[in-house]
Amino acid sequence: MITTTELKHIQEEIEQIARDFGLDFYPVIFEVVGYQQMNALAAYEGFPVRYPHWRFGMAYEAARRAHAYGLQHIYEMVINNQPCYAYLLASNTLTENKMVIAHVYAHCDFFKNNQWVAPTNRKILDELANHAVLVERMMDRYGADRVEFFLDTCLSLKNLIDYHSLYIRRSRQDDREESQTPFPKVPKLPSKPYLDRWINPPDFLEEIRQIREKQKEKPRSFPPRPERDLLLFLILHAPIDDWQRDLLSIIREESYYFAPLQATKILNEGWATFWHRKIMTEKVLSDREVIDYADRHSSVTASSSGFLNPYKFGLALLEDIKERWDTGRFGKEYESCSDLVLKQNWDQKLGLGLQKLFEVRTVHNDVTFVDAFLTDEFVTKHRLFAYRFNPTTRAYEVETRDWQKVKERLVFLLTNNGHPIIWITDANYRNRSELYLWHQHEGVDLRWDYAVETLKRIHNLWKRPVHLESIKNRRRVRVSVLRDDTVQEEVL
Repeated sequence: MITTTELKHIQEEIEQIARDFGLDFYPVIFEVVGYQQMNALAAYEGFPVRYPHWRFGMAYEAARRAHAYGLQHIYEMVINNQPCYAYLLASNTLTENKMVIAHVYAHCDFFKNNQWVAPTNRKILDELANHAVLVERMMDRYGADRVEFFLDTCLSLKNLIDYHSLYIRRSRQDDREESQTPFPKVPKLPSKPYLDRWINPPDFLEEIRQIREKQKEKPRSFPPRPERDLLLFLILHAPIDDWQRDLLSIIREESYYFAPLQATKILNEGWATFWHRKIMTEKVLSDREVIDYADRHSSVTASSSGFLNPYKFGLALLEDIKERWDTGRFGKEYESCSDLVLKQNWDQKLGLGLQKLFEVRTVHNDVTFVDAFLTDEFVTKHRLFAYRFNPTTRAYEVETRDWQKVKERLVFLLTNNGHPIIWITDANYRNRSELYLWHQHEGVDLRWDYAVETLKRIHNLWKRPVHLESIKNRRRVRVSVLRDDTVQEEVL
């Protein structure tokens, strides 16, 4: 049995080793929990307190069964907070805890230094606890069933946010002021009084004034420009009660916390796996722990059919980057070399690998990570391919092994965290206060059953007809949810 004193000593040792390697992180607080408590944390997406909702109970039951049947073993959970909180499973062996602690410190380094994760709320534990209290008070006041039903609607829309708005400064106040401010007076060129009638002819000024009056009378679009943050738009403009607006704001705030973590999943897990392996194999492992560690590490990086393991893929791509920058296999000279034997033995002994990895950790998310560093050699070495479903044989089959197409497929799957890109183009469609949405089609059609159900949820909030324009079977179509949830589809 591992004592708290022993774990504390291991933590301090690994923390110092991680800092010596150049990792930089906020203070980390470790807690040891049993498997039931770990399953509850996993159901709550890593947090000890969440608002009451049936989906958390379903997630707990799924985690409990997976653990009972030996299908899943959660070694640790770590929270992006300041300070960071991490949970260790009480049944872990000493070797497992060493690996997990090293893994956690690398995660915390990523949380602190990656520019895509930087805007997230660093006091999220307190914020989620406040959300839980607010939702419980709403249930006491308005009824649990009513609040939970509306919460279901909010959660069905939680991915309809602008994932880039965290990194772009936009002034909505400017838009409101612009819509309310009258056109400025007709400008006059500066002149002396006796020259004014020639420099600023009255007929010309009158013509300009009339043109501006006509422009002023023209109806203006609402919103002034297309927007992607549907949740914010509904919060500001949907005809809902104040408590419903507060609940929608809670879901939106939590979505913006989790979005950057989802957008950096591969790089984050690859980074943590790279460092736990380096720390363990170079500094921490004793001879008798090697086999146990190798078994645990291989289970973390194992592949399974139809699933891209972020630990394995992220680690492999980081290793490839390190090797390339250590040997100088990058740049114009290397790319223009046509001698295959020379390229295979290329080694300029630059030793820039670790420096490059820290740069990658800081500036990239999953999309830019794959786009910048996935190469022909990497795809060939790891036998990557793109697959598709063949309706004739009713089976999945290899579509292509071309590295460019493999990269395109991966980047597409990672763009917008894998969710459709939906724009609000007109909130007064046909001058009837109907909501018009546009799907930015990227080559793959929407799941129409999902799209229709989502439109029904939006219709419940907007209280007016909602339309969505997209591409279906290579044709422009518009699906509409009218009054009484009537669905209408038409080809444009």
